Amino acid sequence: MGQKVNPIANRLGIIRGWDSNWYGGKKYGNTLLEDSKIRKYLNARLAKASVSRIVIERTLKLVTITVCTARPGIIIGKGGQEVDKLKEELKKITDKDIQINIFEIKKPELDAVIVANNVARQLEGKIAYRRAIKMAIASTMRMGAEGIKIQISGRLNGAEMARSEMYKEGRTPLHTFRADIDYAHAEALTKVGLIGIKVWICRGEIYGKKDLAPSFVSSKEGGHSNNRGGGDRRNNRGDRDDQGKGFKRNKRK
Repeated sequence: MGQKVNPIANRLGIIRGWDSNWYGGKKYGNTLLEDSKIRKYLNARLAKASVSRIVIERTLKLVTITVCTARPGIIIGKGGQEVDKLKEELKKITDKDIQINIFEIKKPELDAVIVANNVARQLEGKIAYRRAIKMAIASTMRMGAEGIKIQISGRLNGAEMARSEMYKEGRTPLHTFRADIDYAHAEALTKVGLIGIKVWICRGEIYGKKDLAPSFVSSKEGGHSNNRGGGDRRNNRGDRDDQGKGFKRNKRK
């Protein structure tokens, strides 16, 4: 049953922090709904900015939104005009003051959300799914990932019956809590229907105590500006045996 648990939710409080950090009290439900509206709006508004993660922190009268993106220039705009415009739009959703922080992802190839969305956009552009997946796997492994696994499901190549295929390279230990597993799910709307893409990326193992403070942003980028984690991030690629090399395909009908 372990593989059916979301790898991110499984590691909350161990090596990964929460995306929403606030105390709701009696208004918990309304605040949660507000967070959902903010995320939905930002993901639609910044669809071309390669947004990976939106972290929301709240105080009594201030909402701090940290947007993790691979293309910060699109969000900031010329002289910061786009950010100011975004603040005004978000103030209409919530009555509180808004502060927006932009966090740049240095290595988007190691971010599961960005990899999954890139594969989905390529499928919508009528690129062969095997080619899109193998290119994504190759670029992720080239950037230093320990392993990657991609599962694609749906009417592949326009087949009459939907099926699932899995491609993987390296190691992705889902049951090891200290393994830094990033997971994402994306959908591609093609002419034959929806195709689902799931991506698991292993970025090494985290040892020691991890700082899960609200302003902490996951170490998706390799080198990041506000790394406050106390853990020592080690790379065990040298200990891998040769069985992880090459693509493996597991076809399930």
